[in-house]
Formats: sequence, structure tokens, C-alpha cells
Amino acid sequence: MDKSITVLGLGSGDPDQLTLGNWRKLKSAAHVFVRTEHHPMMTLLREEGIAYTSFDSLYEQHDDFLEVYRAITDQLIVLAGEQGPIVYAVPGHPMVAESTVQQLRQRCGEAGIALHITGGESFLDQAFTRLGFDPIEGFQLLDSSGMSSSWLQPQLHTVIGQVYDTFTASDVKLVLMELYPDDYEVVVGHALGVQGEEQILHVPLYELDRVEGYGNLSLIWVPRSDDEQLRNRTFARLHEIVGILRSPEGCPWDQEQTHQSIRKNLIEETYEVLETIDDDDPIHMQEELGDLLLQVMLHSQMEEEVGTFTVYDVIQTLNEKLLFRHPHVFGDQSAGDASEALKNWEQMKAEEKQRKGLDQSAVSVLDGVPRDLPGLMKAYKLQKKAAKVGFDWEDLNGVYSKIEEEFAELKQAVANGDSHDERIGELGDLLFAVVNAARFIDADPEEALARTNRKFTSRFHYIEDQLRINGKSFDQTDLLEMEKWWQAAKHR
Repeated sequence: MDKSITVLGLGSGDPDQLTLGNWRKLKSAAHVFVRTEHHPMMTLLREEGIAYTSFDSLYEQHDDFLEVYRAITDQLIVLAGEQGPIVYAVPGHPMVAESTVQQLRQRCGEAGIALHITGGESFLDQAFTRLGFDPIEGFQLLDSSGMSSSWLQPQLHTVIGQVYDTFTASDVKLVLMELYPDDYEVVVGHALGVQGEEQILHVPLYELDRVEGYGNLSLIWVPRSDDEQLRNRTFARLHEIVGILRSPEGCPWDQEQTHQSIRKNLIEETYEVLETIDDDDPIHMQEELGDLLLQVMLHSQMEEEVGTFTVYDVIQTLNEKLLFRHPHVFGDQSAGDASEALKNWEQMKAEEKQRKGLDQSAVSVLDGVPRDLPGLMKAYKLQKKAAKVGFDWEDLNGVYSKIEEEFAELKQAVANGDSHDERIGELGDLLFAVVNAARFIDADPEEALARTNRKFTSRFHYIEDQLRINGKSFDQTDLLEMEKWWQAAKHR
């Protein structure tokens, strides 16, 4: 028995667009199956007396489309094995947005079923004709299901298919709004090319889910645009701009920079971001995060120019690290709270080192603390790492005693007239002991000192304001008066 499935396309819906070859196959087939009866061509099949069986009942039996398509594929393979050659007719073109055909291509060979696919007019043919754009200008086809803003490229015509209902249109609208302005004109096409049913509606993006008539033959077209504002919202444009700045035709200053020459900028921009966080200033935070991102782009561009890596390699490495170190999110592990999540993170970091072939016997507990971190932050991280292996005070009282001991040694060094280096050493020991106290009360020493710095700045500004109000300068006052205003500032 000939075990085969012939898949053919029913076209976009207009009977005049059905190919003669496919029409002959339908008329001569002993067994015709259609994915859905909800297609304009079904009327012609009934009028011509062509018997068919649809799989529409499966849509009622399953929770999502993937399960429906898997069930259709299962039945087609069984039917081909039992009934011999069958014809399976699908809307449009079999190779355009037709999941069941892709599954048949994967499974028929293993099942001993011969698979033949013939074409058909897809909804794209009508989209190009009825909407009037040439795909050679740049074109992408997206499925409305699971769309992401990262897929969007404003310089390409974008056709979004499978927009079955208003809820789907609403999801598409929200994704598009991440890149396009709310009033950007988009086009909704219903039953393109089908006489008496076609509708082409031009609407602003924010009204996309207010349009009526969404169904199996609906699509959304987002016309391409060279608007600089749209392009400037894409990462690709940022990469392009930085490349131009560093090129021979770019900026002389940018061309001359090296990793070392802009090293300090990375630190400065980081602290400017921290300042906006401390000030709870999202407007300036947006700008400062951009300045910090520029530093990442410049360093990556320098390496791209010599062929070491590109910023896309940086992104890939980061993505892979995030996926690997979060097995409780992207893998089969679980984490009920932040503590368990951190434990997973550390476990995966250790596994990474093993995969890289690092000699675990030569690895220090203190490895991983950046050499050039600010002093307080570095002390805090070193102490935390040492504490994990038990090298720590038993309680806060031991820390207090250590602080008193180091403070006494500092005073003694000053009183004895010890050398400058010796006094600096004793001061460092005291600061290191104070960081231990910060760790024991679960406080970040850098943050604690930053708060005090802000408090000092605010109170000192108050002294300056009072002096100005009283028509005085610092030369015209004394410490007693400044202390009075300092105390007043504390009670504002």
C-alpha cells in the first residue's frame, strides 16, 4: 500500500488564486483532510462535491495550539498508514506559518510515510499586492505568538501573522509600543484578496486592539521607517554610532583613545550612576546609565578593531553566564528564597571554574575580588570570603574589642612619633576592623560612609547658607559660630 501524504496549499482565500495543479489533486484524491473548515475555499469544495474531513474538533479538545498541531500530525500519520495516499490541505502556502507541516517533515520519514508538498498562494502574496510594498526593500515576517521587541527592526517592513483575536492584537500592540511611538500608523488587513471580505484599516498603534474583525485571515503590517528617532532606540544603532566615532572618518578624540586613557571614565561614570540611585533621580539615572553603557561600547569596539571580540561576544558571554548560574530559573533546580538562589549561584560559579580546567588546589578562597575596588568595598568582600570558611569573629563583641585594640595602637603610634608609613598602617588596621563591624550588622561600609558624606555635605551647606544670610564669609566667623549652625542643621 502506498503510504503517503500530499500537502497542498488552499491559497489566501480567493478561489481564482487556487493553482490548477492543486485543484486537480483535490478532485482526484480518495481521502481529503483539511486543517480547518474556517477558510473561504471550503465553500468551493462543498459546491463541487469534494468530500473532506476537518480537524476542527481537535481545537476544542486541547488547551493550546501546540497540542492541537501535535494531535493533527499524529492523526495524519496514522491515517496515511491505514488508508494509503491522503491529501492534507492547509490555508495559504504549506511552508508559510504552518506548524503541522513542519512537524510532518520531521516525523514522516521515521514513520515510513512519503511526504509531498506542493505550493499555494500564501497570505504574503496578497499582502505584497494589496498593501503595496516591495519586500526587497527589507522585510520580516513575525508570528504574533510570543513576539519580543528584540525582534523588531524599524528599517524593515514587518508583517505580523496569526492575529486571531483582539487579545492577540493587544499583546502585539504592547510589544510594538516598546519601540514605536503610540501614534505610529500601522495597517490591519482582514481577508486580503478575498472578494467581499477584504478590509484594510490604517490606525494609530494605540488603537490596534480596538479594531474589530480579527480572525484566521488577519494580519498587521508595520511599514518600514528611516526615522532617526526609531533607529536611535535600537542597540544596533548604538553599535553603529560607536563604530563610526572610532573610524578614520570619525571623531579625532575618540580615535586616539585606548583602554588605559579612558579607564578612569569607567570609574567616574559608575559613581555618577550611583549618585542618581542615592538621589532617587530616575530622569538623570537614565542619562548616566547611558554614559556608563558608552564606556562598555568603547572598550568592546577597541577589541573589535583588532579582532579579539565584539560587543556581541560580550553579550553572549553574559547571557550564557546568567542562564548557567540560574538553574532555579532556567534549569531543573529550585530556590525558595534569595538565600537558596545565592547558594545556587555560588555552586554554579565553582562548576564554571572546574569546566575551565582551573586547578582547584591552587585556587584561593579570596580569588574573585577585583584588585582595584575601593578600599572599604574590597575589605568587605575579602572578609566575607574568609568568613565563609570559618575565619571570623564569633560575635560582635569580638569585633568591638578589635576596634578598640586598633584604635589604641593608632593613638600610640601617633604619640610615639612613629613614621608616616607606620601611622598609615595603623589607620588601615583600624578601618579594616570597622569594616568587620559593618559586616556583622549587615551594612555595606561604602553605603554607610556615603550616607554620612551626604549628611555632612547637607549640614555644611546649611552653615554656608546661614553665613550668607548674615552677610558673612568664613574669614569673618569662628568655630564656635559654625558649631552653632552645625547643631541647628542637625535638628532641621
